[in-house]
Amino acid sequence: MMQKTRKHILWLAIFTALGTSLSFQTQAQLQLEIEKAPESAPKIAIIPFSNDSSIYPIIEQDLNRSGKFSSASKNLPATAGMDTPNAAAWKAAGVPYVVTGTVKQSPNGGYDIQYQLYDVEKQQYLLNELLSVPASRVRAAAHLISDTIYEALTGIKGDFSGRIAYVLRNPATPNERYTLQIADTDGEQPRTILTSRDPILSPAWTPDAKKIAYVSFETKRPAIYIQDLATGQREKFASFRGLNGAPSFSPDGKNMLFTASMHGNPEIYQMNLQTREIKRLTNDSSIDTEARYAPDGKSFIFTSDRGGSAQIYRYDLATDTTKRLTFRGAFNARGTLSADGKKLALVHRPSGSNYKVAVQDLNSGVTNILTQTSLDESPSFSPNGQMVVYATREGSRGLLSIMSLDGRFKMNLPSEQGEVREPAWAPK
Repeated sequence: MMQKTRKHILWLAIFTALGTSLSFQTQAQLQLEIEKAPESAPKIAIIPFSNDSSIYPIIEQDLNRSGKFSSASKNLPATAGMDTPNAAAWKAAGVPYVVTGTVKQSPNGGYDIQYQLYDVEKQQYLLNELLSVPASRVRAAAHLISDTIYEALTGIKGDFSGRIAYVLRNPATPNERYTLQIADTDGEQPRTILTSRDPILSPAWTPDAKKIAYVSFETKRPAIYIQDLATGQREKFASFRGLNGAPSFSPDGKNMLFTASMHGNPEIYQMNLQTREIKRLTNDSSIDTEARYAPDGKSFIFTSDRGGSAQIYRYDLATDTTKRLTFRGAFNARGTLSADGKKLALVHRPSGSNYKVAVQDLNSGVTNILTQTSLDESPSFSPNGQMVVYATREGSRGLLSIMSLDGRFKMNLPSEQGEVREPAWAPK
């Protein structure tokens, strides 16, 4: 009886606890709050674009929240608005990079956006590009410009034009208590994917980011659905007896890992999405859950209590062998891998402490605890591996936080009212 009770506690903690703690307003706007910025970072000046008041502030905010740059929008040199930057003036002001631009309305009702990135030290333009976009895509164009500038200066692809899925719940509207939403990474342009009076859990993106899987309790028992984001059409893929949860797509999009208890104990299964053929992958007296494919598709990580406490393991699909990955701390779960497969983000509980978000280097085994808050959960890497989004609590409110892996930068995304949970960063 003691063994059974311990397993049930672990399963409830991993699979359903979040569904009982969510509270917030449906379709509430997420508000970006910069909580921590680097004390020293290269300055970049985003000069107001000609004929524009909306694009350059987005670019400035994007580059600020990258943690790699700090904006220099005040006390600019007198020559700031000139077409040809005065390198000596900018150098004296301590600003190594300058962005300028012009916006013109095109005959078709869209906009032509010309922008330049100037390197003060080299006294040359690193970028000088023209974008032609419809009026509905101006905000997306601003994020794309930020991505391009970030890559030009760091050599790393930017993630400002990405999206994050998350789950909301509003007790005040019983028929739409739970909401699955998608928003830009700055919290803007939220879009409702599904509303339900019953819990929604574990959103997971397909590799092409065109569909999303999630667990819904709308039939009073957990089932996994996959929904097309363009058409809104959805299909039920797993509704077996017992538990169905924690979906994860293979890199080629052909298979889905999920947890089910159709044979009595929670185990990891793989489903061929074309044929619906199911293969059981784990077979242990412990609870095995939260499987996530490795980027190369040759293995997956998962959470199991087979060692006496919740820890993360790797399963090799070619050899059907399992290897334990985490050893530090009393609890390690909700693991996810970076796009290069070199880092593992997880929920980590040091002995005598609350739940934190940590990142483990899989080559060295070194684990770095990122967060100082309590009850942190559901970490998800940005596609470029430079940031982690996770759910946390700050006082009485639940919110999303995005933190750089070096810990130098952190921003919060609370809703206007209530709480936000279960974030999943969309792949590129």
